[in-house]
Amino acid sequence: MKVVIIEDEALAAETLCDYIKAIDPGIVIEALLSSVSESVSYFNSNSTPDLIFSDIHLGDGHSFNIYKETKIAAPIVFCTAFNEYALEAFKNNGIDYILKPFEKKDIQEALDRYKQLKSNFSK
Repeated sequence: MKVVIIEDEALAAETLCDYIKAIDPGIVIEALLSSVSESVSYFNSNSTPDLIFSDIHLGDGHSFNIYKETKIAAPIVFCTAFNEYALEAFKNNGIDYILKPFEKKDIQEALDRYKQLKSNFSK
């Protein structure tokens, strides 16, 4: 599975990477992106990953701007400190909404949800 992480807080990005690799060492983290502009550029020139973990508040705007400016079909796990964006998250391919500070079990549950959805849709 190929994953992209969009997170502008270095510690949160590192923790997320560590949790993902501990849960499933076979997951490839294709990119760590830290801004809307960097993410738009990345998605416009690279293939779509299997799953995206995305913060909402980035230094140069909301991550929702990424999904308006690109054609991303990948499911997204939103990881944020703000609960008021949940509805918009699910309108933008969201399959989970994790509030910070997140724990390893939160990431495990999100990955399990992704795998379950993938299994159900591929039947």
